Amino acid sequence: MDQQFVINVSDETFMQEVVDASQRQPVLVDFWATWCEPCKSLMPLLENLAQSYLGSFILAKIDIDQHQALASQFGVRSVPTVKLFKNGQIVDEFSGVLSETQIREFLDKHIENESDVLMKQALAEYETGDKKEALTKMGSVIQGDQSNESNIVLYSKVLLKEGHNKEASQWLQTLSTSMKNTDEVTALITQIEFIDVLESAPDVETLEARIEKDKKDCEARYQLSAHYILQGRVEEALDQLLQIVMYDRAYNDDAGKNGLLKLFSLLGNEHPLVNKYRRKLAMFLN
Repeated sequence: MDQQFVINVSDETFMQEVVDASQRQPVLVDFWATWCEPCKSLMPLLENLAQSYLGSFILAKIDIDQHQALASQFGVRSVPTVKLFKNGQIVDEFSGVLSETQIREFLDKHIENESDVLMKQALAEYETGDKKEALTKMGSVIQGDQSNESNIVLYSKVLLKEGHNKEASQWLQTLSTSMKNTDEVTALITQIEFIDVLESAPDVETLEARIEKDKKDCEARYQLSAHYILQGRVEEALDQLLQIVMYDRAYNDDAGKNGLLKLFSLLGNEHPLVNKYRRKLAMFLN
């Protein structure tokens, strides 16, 4: 791997390569040891991120066994320990192994790369100017830096707002597994799935009339639940999905139960409706 943004630091070079260098750009210092197994997991992640951020920060590696004075000076009691220097000062730190998504979140609080600046400009234009032109600019930013997953999520939100559901879905599918599993992205994917249900669905009144005529019309109930979700009528949506579980578990490969589980994830475990409908679902399943 080309490691132009990764350096090994010693006691003699620390002041110049970390403290002085951090006046120009952030320097991420990784205190590690050869005997440390977690260090062997974290270091490749940090090295890959240093390359993908294209010099927005420098990764400085310090072997604590070789440079005990530095480890002692900065209070390193366990490894891996990672400290971020800006303008000559430590501004943030973490210990142990984090996921790539967590490290990006850690970095992005302090580092603004070129694609972030361009995306902010495009978003500002979207809010105040030519929306079509702004969308084109956002797409160009994403194409130019597909490693910036935060920008992909921002772009997908705007695409969804503008009704470009399929394109939003395609971009969300390019995200790493860890990013897809975040609450924010899970919510977006679930929202798109329910929007897709309504692509050829009748309106609310028609569906309600169908259910009034035939309470076992699971297709109407499923489509109606999608309408309710997008209208913010969450409890009514949960109720429709629960009715599908009650009437026909086979409908659309257990769509009632799966829809409930997606909504539970979307709402979060602390939401009172989740507890209420988990109990109801368990009662029907048992």
